[in-house]
Amino acid sequence: MKTILEGTFVALGTFDGLHIGHKAVITSEKSEYQRKIALMFREHPQKQLTGVNPGILTTSKKEGELLAEWGVEAEYIDFPSISSLSPEEFVDEVLVKTYNARSIACGFNYRFGKRAEGNVSLLRRLCAEREIKLTVVDSINFMDEPVSSTRIRKAIAKGDMASANAMLGRCYSYDFEVMHGDERGRILGSPTINQFFMKDFCVPEFGVYASYTIIDGKKYPSVTNIGVRPTIEGVSEKRSETNIIGFQGDLYGKHPEVFIVEKIRGELKFATLDDLSEQIAKDRELSVKILKFRDKGEE
Repeated sequence: MKTILEGTFVALGTFDGLHIGHKAVITSEKSEYQRKIALMFREHPQKQLTGVNPGILTTSKKEGELLAEWGVEAEYIDFPSISSLSPEEFVDEVLVKTYNARSIACGFNYRFGKRAEGNVSLLRRLCAEREIKLTVVDSINFMDEPVSSTRIRKAIAKGDMASANAMLGRCYSYDFEVMHGDERGRILGSPTINQFFMKDFCVPEFGVYASYTIIDGKKYPSVTNIGVRPTIEGVSEKRSETNIIGFQGDLYGKHPEVFIVEKIRGELKFATLDDLSEQIAKDRELSVKILKFRDKGEE
């Protein structure tokens, strides 16, 4: 029988991608507390400070799934509500008074309080004075450097999905609503689903990718083109066009999840529709080969 400890375990960090470094912090507490939470920001602090979001890496649905899998619930706060607090006020007013924190975990480079004045050394002292357990998680490395959301965004922007997915600990994915497109794929005999990227979402380098798509719990091989769609008004919108291999059905208005595995090629211009149709067939074939090789490696 498990012993339930009084109070709350609180995981601290920006948690703006839920990558393998974030997971290490969130899952570091093995004891059972009355409540386990990850303190999350509703909007990235950088957006609040500069007006620019560095790039969203995880949809809200995926975020919820991951946190549930890791055994914690999200507690969302607004950055302005804590940005003016001193480190001591943050610990006393937020962690202790609001959440009854009895155990805390953070990364090795965690900063907190007004103007980020607080560091791990100060947090260690404040926790000791208040008899709060503190776990500081060491750097989680990839290619001999600490994993970070910034590194993941840069990898995605270059189309380096192998590195991005390794640091995420899963395949980069999205489940945006399927919208009507120009139906060019249907004309070419390769129907596609069109999904438009939400504002501030981190978008891979334009090109064609091996992918797979989950529909009603079933996994289908697919090939995805990521690029720009000019609208009637002349506004460019970043979109994903995915040809799902072996699936027939109407997905309009639904939210299938597309997982981007590996870049196949960059954007190309074709002289004729026949040339384009021939290239699509090659892309489909290569995507299936990549996915089979990947699945075999995971056995």
